[in-house]
Amino acid sequence: MQIKQWLIILLTAALMACTPPTAQEIEKERKDKEAARINVQLAAGYIRRGDLEIAKTKLIKAIEFDKKYVPAYTTMAVLMTMVDDPVEAENYYLEALNIDPRNPELRNNYGTFLCANGKYDEAFKQFDKALKNQFYETPEAAHANIGYCLMQGERPNYRDAEKHLRKALSLQPNMTTALLAMGELGIKTKKYLMARAYMQRYHHIVKPDAHSLWLQIQAEHALGDKKFFISLSRELLKSFPESPEAEMVMELSDK
Repeated sequence: MQIKQWLIILLTAALMACTPPTAQEIEKERKDKEAARINVQLAAGYIRRGDLEIAKTKLIKAIEFDKKYVPAYTTMAVLMTMVDDPVEAENYYLEALNIDPRNPELRNNYGTFLCANGKYDEAFKQFDKALKNQFYETPEAAHANIGYCLMQGERPNYRDAEKHLRKALSLQPNMTTALLAMGELGIKTKKYLMARAYMQRYHHIVKPDAHSLWLQIQAEHALGDKKFFISLSRELLKSFPESPEAEMVMELSDK
């Protein structure tokens, strides 16, 4: 067979392979994508209500409708984390990254997951990739997560953690996760005035819970402010009497 004839055959085959989809195929694809989106929305609602098995079923359906719909994979990763299956959770994060490797929000979320599972070096790589993306719209999230992650493990790096948390707050002054982390950092580094200041800012924005109250209680106790120590302790004991923090408050009050 002559080369010219061979090229004609190859080009003809390529053209046939590139035949545009029919109107019916386009409509089916549109409906499938919409079905995937709706199923993920339903799954999120079931997760909020604690109906995790139903949520899982909806997410499986979403992926069946659209195998490239990233939110279905990331929501499933969160669900697998909630049911204490980190291996499956990581698999879903990796599948999502295979579909959309340039997504900085996805890199940040995966980094957060890795940090929570003690894979700190891998987590920092993901955060770094997110921050290097010039189209990343919420870099404060990655800075806050880096800061919190640097506080964990056997060799925490409090100095660099503070730098990243302050960077996050410079970008978003009312970022509650960063404010809470700064409060924790103040307690860990015995900078009690700093801990008090950030927990006060935090409590102006968010309704106190047992953990946040406990952080400020420790700061007030260390600073010798008996009035606020007693007031906050009473609030914690009244609102969260069964919490581990309530028991720690009782122990602290004896010191």
